[in-house]
Amino acid sequence: MSVPGALDGYRVIELGTLISGPFAGRLLGDLGAEVIKVEAPDRPDPLRTWGQAEQDGHRFFWTVHARNKRALTLDLRVPAGREVLLELVESADVVIENFRPGTLERWGLGYDVLAEHNPLVVLARVSGYGQTGPDAALPGYASVAEARSGLRHLNGYPGQAPPRLALSLGDSLAGMFAAQGILAALLARERTGRGQVVDVALTEACLAVQESTLPDYDRGAVVRGPSGTRLEGIAPSNIYLSADEKWVVIAANQDTLFARLSAALGQPELATDPRFSDHEARGVHQDELDRIIGAWAAVRPAAQIIDELTAAEVVVGPVATVEDVFADPQFAARDMIVDHPDPRVDTPVRGPGVVPVLSDTPGGVRTAGPITPGQDTDEVLAGLLGYDAERIAALRADGVI
Repeated sequence: MSVPGALDGYRVIELGTLISGPFAGRLLGDLGAEVIKVEAPDRPDPLRTWGQAEQDGHRFFWTVHARNKRALTLDLRVPAGREVLLELVESADVVIENFRPGTLERWGLGYDVLAEHNPLVVLARVSGYGQTGPDAALPGYASVAEARSGLRHLNGYPGQAPPRLALSLGDSLAGMFAAQGILAALLARERTGRGQVVDVALTEACLAVQESTLPDYDRGAVVRGPSGTRLEGIAPSNIYLSADEKWVVIAANQDTLFARLSAALGQPELATDPRFSDHEARGVHQDELDRIIGAWAAVRPAAQIIDELTAAEVVVGPVATVEDVFADPQFAARDMIVDHPDPRVDTPVRGPGVVPVLSDTPGGVRTAGPITPGQDTDEVLAGLLGYDAERIAALRADGVI
């Protein structure tokens, strides 16, 4: 018998497409919420065709992103479609959208309207720049959000063009902040007796994770820039090339850790050397310290480096590829690579597990999600709204679903 997730009994209506808003829906679904994904009948989510691997004409970003969801097609541009949505809202806890600000209002589905039908509903809105401000109406993508927030400027190497990560980090950050805001709003609802709007901007999600960049500039006019494989002034914390040409992270910037690293290097005197004896000194002499550790690592294979430093209780780990991750026993032990039963292919598709791990209500991957747009339309309309077959057929004939 499966254990109910923490959000078992909560109903989420997910509007919008691609990554940020639907990622928030996925996170809630992982924790047990019932998530109903709404797609336009003539414009399914483009993410259905995303991903780099292909098998039998199918791609698999969707398999992970749509897990634990049911699919409903509904044209929100027409009155009949909006009426159906508002009926669904009456029994929903959360609505998630990631349209450009003003879109819901143009359709007559702003928060004021949703709240009239259900004062308890929480509306999570994810957009490029937020619902207010001079740029609110602009379209926004993660690539621009990462750049405009200053996050991209911190990535890469000094003097080179700032690269982007090989994924849409800004979308994922915004989705996580949206899920966090939704959970906070649901908790607040218990005290206030009403829902509210959760307003998440991609730019602000990227700004929020930048540690001390703002106060460093405010107090010292420091403009932090890219530092390659290390953080300036934090030493040692870098990657080092092994004898078998694999990169290994070695991080020992605390005094106690550095003392253990020095002993493991066979040079315990480094821990008391004035150049390296405390955090500030190691930051000043970072280059020299990297040369010492790099020379030690260069004559040892990666596995030996990891074994020796692990035995010495130094923080160390490989720079893994996804192939390495699949073989990692730690991820396996914590069910972080799990099966997704995708009926389009003959074997389950393996994807990421559920984060965080909860001890009593852990959540999980219950289904691979809707394979075709509107796959669950009839079931949702009949089961949740009591529509009969004739009414559903009429909606379909009119192109509403």
